[in-house]
Amino acid sequence: MKTKYIDLIDQTYDFPQEEFQLRENKLQFHGIDLYDLVQRYGTPLKFTYLPKISKNIQRAKGWFGSAMAKHDYKGKYHYCYCTKSSHFEHVLKEALKNDIHIETSSAFDINIVEQLKKNGKISKNTYVICNGFKRDQYIQNIARLINEGHKNCIPIIDNYEEIELLSEAIDGKFKVGIRIASEEEPKFEFYTSRLGIGYKNIVPFYNQSIKNNDQVELKMLHFFINTGIRDTAYYWNELLKCLKVYISLKKVCPTLDSLNIGGGFPIKNSLAFEYDYAYMVDEIIHQIKQACDEADVEVPHIFTEFGSFTVGESGGTIYEVLYQKQQNDREKWNMINSSFITTMPDSWAISKRFITLAINRWNEEYERVLLGGLTCDSDDYYNSEQHMNAIYMPKYKRDKPLYIGFFNTGAYQETIGGFGGLQHCLIPHPKHILIQEDENGNLKSSVFAEQQTAEEFLSILGYGPKKDDNGQLDHKKMLVSSKN
Repeated sequence: MKTKYIDLIDQTYDFPQEEFQLRENKLQFHGIDLYDLVQRYGTPLKFTYLPKISKNIQRAKGWFGSAMAKHDYKGKYHYCYCTKSSHFEHVLKEALKNDIHIETSSAFDINIVEQLKKNGKISKNTYVICNGFKRDQYIQNIARLINEGHKNCIPIIDNYEEIELLSEAIDGKFKVGIRIASEEEPKFEFYTSRLGIGYKNIVPFYNQSIKNNDQVELKMLHFFINTGIRDTAYYWNELLKCLKVYISLKKVCPTLDSLNIGGGFPIKNSLAFEYDYAYMVDEIIHQIKQACDEADVEVPHIFTEFGSFTVGESGGTIYEVLYQKQQNDREKWNMINSSFITTMPDSWAISKRFITLAINRWNEEYERVLLGGLTCDSDDYYNSEQHMNAIYMPKYKRDKPLYIGFFNTGAYQETIGGFGGLQHCLIPHPKHILIQEDENGNLKSSVFAEQQTAEEFLSILGYGPKKDDNGQLDHKKMLVSSKN
């Protein structure tokens, strides 16, 4: 009988795959020996494989380039990175190697943009697309960037008052876009997105607030669907409605020349994942060109804002199974040495699923298990793979360590989980490793952040001294404070 873990994977999926290989019964990820990584750095462990970021950017550029050439599309394509997916410097540094642009969502994003500009990572020609609901600090930061000469900063108008607020803060002329408040998929609890301005109100808003305003130049219409870019009747219907608005707006606004179709490319969440990216891009370009040709208007330049697609597939998290609890005759709980709530918050908050595979012991028998985290919280568990109703792992053995990997976790998990801050039940944030290629194509790893310490938690909670100007804790004062 085929009862080994490797048999299960072979029978269930097409394996091996491009990023997943097996060597000596141990899992490889993009050529990375994950078992060796565990032996070197321990667990729990987070890692970021930086070359995957550049690879996905170049893939998207290739799809759009091919589609535009095929359809003789005269507009340009601009790839923007949605910074809220991961603000880390190492992510932006890697992404910006690929001649891309930036999309922001809040005030402090602008501070990051200014730092990147200061360090020569972006130039005055880099587009900075400013989304989000804008008040006070965000308005002031956008204004400062534009006033200091960054003319390719384009705030996207999210509500009627933002034009006036920006006009008061910005010296001279500036460019803007308008975001469409798209209608949500029928399964949602509400009909229309809280973001942007309704379809029917955009042309009237332009005529009333922008057309005769010599300070403001409308350049972009912004369109985003919460469910992402998917081959569904809902998506294509919303895109066509968007194109009707673009055409109507273009006919009264000659300066309008760009359409931002937002983000939402899905990332691989299972070994059974299938998505025809090239087809979707080709069809989007075809639909846009056809609609514009029929209306006799110039096709727009295309902007996208890919966040998860850019960085998601670069990340992974590895745990060790500490213990197995047999809670009843059917349920076995494999307890990991960390917490899903703190390290993979999407898994419990919105039931997001990731690729889950054993790192070692592939040539041994498997069993059905549930995975539990260390916190005393009923929601701290992970109980199913995306295309299976359970998780199967090599059988737990007290004397043979078992390591489990979760893959494509690179977007949102650190920021939602509160990287470097308090964690639920004071479970420390794990060590974080960066993996990149040297000039010869060889993989090298380095520690980005050590696992959080008790002293760091105590400092945040007010039990010890704050960090000094260099970001270091004064451990002597910590001990004095603890004794007192």
